[in-house]
Amino acid sequence: MSKETRQQVALAVGAVENKKGEELAILEMDIASGAFTDYFIVCTGTNPRQIQAISDEVQERLTEAGVRPTSVEGYSQAEWVLLDYVDFVVHVFSERARKFYDLERLWKSAARLTPAELAKKRAAKKPVKKSVPARPLKARGTTMRKKSTVKKRK
Repeated sequence: MSKETRQQVALAVGAVENKKGEELAILEMDIASGAFTDYFIVCTGTNPRQIQAISDEVQERLTEAGVRPTSVEGYSQAEWVLLDYVDFVVHVFSERARKFYDLERLWKSAARLTPAELAKKRAAKKPVKKSVPARPLKARGTTMRKKSTVKKRK
C-alpha cells in the first residue's frame, strides 16, 4: 500500500471529520481476504443532506489533490453513497443502511485504524536496510584455522 494511497485516504478521512461524519472506521484490508481494494473508509451521516455533504467534501478535497473517483453510486438516494477510488473506497451510510450491511463484520479480517494510526503509518519511513558487512579478506599469505592464524613460510 503506497504512501500516496495513505495520503489520499488521510485526505478523505479529514473530509469526513470536517463534515462531522459519525462512527468513522478506517479498514486496512488484508491481502489474503480477497478484497478488491486496500482501504475502506466507513462513516455514518445523520440525514440525506449530511450524507451528500460528506460525499461532496471527500470528492472536493481529492479532486484538489488530482484524484477523481472511478465511480460514485447512491448519491441521489443518499442512503449509502459509495465513492470508488480504486485503491480505497469511501462508504457514507445512513444509520439504518450501515446496520443492515454491517461492512465491519463482513470484512472482520481487516485491520481497524484510527486517524492517528493512519497518520503514524503515513509518517513512518521505510526501515533502513542494514548492510551486511563484507566478509573480511584473508591477509595475504595466511591460512585461517580454528581460532588461530598461521603465516605461511615463503
